[in-house]
Amino acid sequence: MKKLYFLFPFILLGCKSNISSVGETASKETAIESNYLVEQNEVSDFLKYLSSDELEGRETGTRGIEKAAVFLEDFFKKNNVKPYFSTYRDTLTNFKSPAYNIVGYLEGSDPELKKEFLVLSAHYDHIGLLKNKQDDVINNGANDDASGVTVVAEMAKYFAKTKLNKRSILFVFFAGEEKGLLGSKSLVQKLKKKDFNLYAQLNIEMVGVPMKRDYLAYITGFDKSNMAERINQYTGKNTIGFLPKEAEYELFYRSDNYSFYEAFKKPCQSISTFDFENFEFYHHPSDEFQLMNIPHITKFTQEFLPAVTKIATTPTQEITMTK
Repeated sequence: MKKLYFLFPFILLGCKSNISSVGETASKETAIESNYLVEQNEVSDFLKYLSSDELEGRETGTRGIEKAAVFLEDFFKKNNVKPYFSTYRDTLTNFKSPAYNIVGYLEGSDPELKKEFLVLSAHYDHIGLLKNKQDDVINNGANDDASGVTVVAEMAKYFAKTKLNKRSILFVFFAGEEKGLLGSKSLVQKLKKKDFNLYAQLNIEMVGVPMKRDYLAYITGFDKSNMAERINQYTGKNTIGFLPKEAEYELFYRSDNYSFYEAFKKPCQSISTFDFENFEFYHHPSDEFQLMNIPHITKFTQEFLPAVTKIATTPTQEITMTK
């Protein structure tokens, strides 16, 4: 008894020291996150090139999307985001000519949590050139979905710099979305074979212009999980709301999140600010960089950083399916 009693103060001191260390780590992470600023000029430059005429509308299988692929590969290299496969290029298995998803990877810092994956994604393809002759034949796809790719790229840059992710993160730029979700359908089959341990997917889709609502964005399949509730909790704001039009048009089934949901039955949802009232150039040559609201895209990205950080760091899987 005396030995145990003698050691007890040291045990308490050891526990106290450990608690302090954990608190200091959490405080440091919060400080890094709150001090990190998304640069508006970098958002603008990235989106401007990805939606430029040089890329000829980024149709899957064309020279335009090949240029986009090289651009995205170079971005990952520059920001020290590793390829998940042997290269950044993940070849589609369901398209007639060579086409590629571009896939980057940051391993988690926690020895256990790194076995789980968060997927942050957007599609970098669009619909290419119009066949009929007119003044402008290039469908630049600035809102659809160069805007989403820009946000995911900024998130990749953030995590690569701060190294805050305890879970591993896959950053995916899909090809073939406009052809029927081909890129995501191809990728999930490969991931299933690798026993990929998916926690959640956030797919960013058409966020180039703001909505006139009391929330920043909406989520597809709002009632399928508690993701909207958790994101709002993590940001401390009314970041995600319910858009009735989303449910009416069943948008949950119309973007690359659905391929992942179908394969893994985990929370996989798309986040958007296109509400059918704020942008009239869907699949139209006028979907150009000049119409994009760069301050909005920057704000959108900045506001989501606390949420994606929490999703990548919580000790338990707090985002769950509800139906």
